[in-house]
Amino acid sequence: MEGRPVPELPQKKVGIVACSGEELAEGTVTRLAALKVLEQLRPSDTVTICLPLFLAGGEGDRAFARFYPTVAIDGCDKRCAARATEMYSGKPAASVVVTELVAESGIGQPVGLRRLNDAGLRAVDITAARVAGTVDSLLDRQWSRRLGAFDDVSPSPADVQVPIGATCSCSSGIPVQTVDVQGQAVTLVGLPLIFQQLHEAGRRPAESLTGDLLATAKIYNPIPSDAEADYARALLREYVAYCAGREVVP
Repeated sequence: MEGRPVPELPQKKVGIVACSGEELAEGTVTRLAALKVLEQLRPSDTVTICLPLFLAGGEGDRAFARFYPTVAIDGCDKRCAARATEMYSGKPAASVVVTELVAESGIGQPVGLRRLNDAGLRAVDITAARVAGTVDSLLDRQWSRRLGAFDDVSPSPADVQVPIGATCSCSSGIPVQTVDVQGQAVTLVGLPLIFQQLHEAGRRPAESLTGDLLATAKIYNPIPSDAEADYARALLREYVAYCAGREVVP
């Protein structure tokens, strides 16, 4: 939509998806490291992606992973979390593997499932620090250990590593809508906001609007070039329904 601002989506965050394996101590390390990042190290900049829900078809989690960068934390070289993310939403922006970090640091073998040994606890700290640094890189921000805050933000008591509850990606406020494109259900990120902005601007549904609809939808969603015409028709149809639902009945 030339000359018009694109819809403003929620603040950029990084999704953390951790391996859910429970048969190895490294699986415990991934979950504890993820919680440390989410609740202590970078609570304002990360959300958690539930791997079982993600695999089961959680629409909110998959939409988040398509739009925002994700960091996969895996316990071993099977990389289940990274592969699942890539299969359903796209390749993770970064991948961290606990066994590789353990080998690099030479801290010894993590042992224990419910209660980790000293090497396991050190592995949690090392993994969490690596993930936190990766989050900073993805957000292009630098963390000041001296201030306990980002260098580009004036520190305040509330900014200094106050533990909070981990935020889930499915409640991160990313607006999505599922539309039918040639008999296939496709979930599009940002579509409700696109429709809202057009409606508030007084843009009525018309064939001349399909180009703007398609161009704006493509900002947030990968749309195959050979299917653009089908998507354009589907978008116009959905916008017609959107506007009809907001007509004021006298």
